Amino acid sequence: MPGVREITDAHVAEPGLAVVEVAAADDETALAVPELLAARCAIAPADRTTREPGEPGVRLRCFLDLRQNLNS
Repeated sequence: MPGVREITDAHVAEPGLAVVEVAAADDETALAVPELLAARCAIAPADRTTREPGEPGVRLRCFLDLRQNLNS
């Protein structure tokens, strides 16, 4: 994705770490996904979406740490 940093080994170095890429029709929908995830686990959310020329919709990436369950 243009304008988004590369996924590195550190992002998925241990069980429980994940990278989530979201594709949606619009910014509002895409940005709602990290908000929903943040209610369940630690997240480094994306604060902006990106658009690829010639491709429909928007995309974003966020980083999760499922080891830190926020519902316990």
